[in-house]
Amino acid sequence: MTPQTLILYQRDDCHLCDLALEVLAQARAPAFDSVFIDDDAALEARYGSRVPVLRDAGRDVELDWPFDADAVRRLLA
Repeated sequence: MTPQTLILYQRDDCHLCDLALEVLAQARAPAFDSVFIDDDAALEARYGSRVPVLRDAGRDVELDWPFDADAVRRLLA
């Protein structure tokens, strides 16, 4: 089984990103890394219009916004 390495890709001053953080708390998601894409051209190109995006790097699976607590739980299952 591949360990989960969760990453939340987000932007500074992003209302949707704040909502995503609330959803992760509701889902009782394990610890995750927050990566801000604003100053990284490669991440901006990949995630620019999609943030927030929750990524399970261990399984190479991504969950695009909008997502809810149930969707996060399914990703983690």
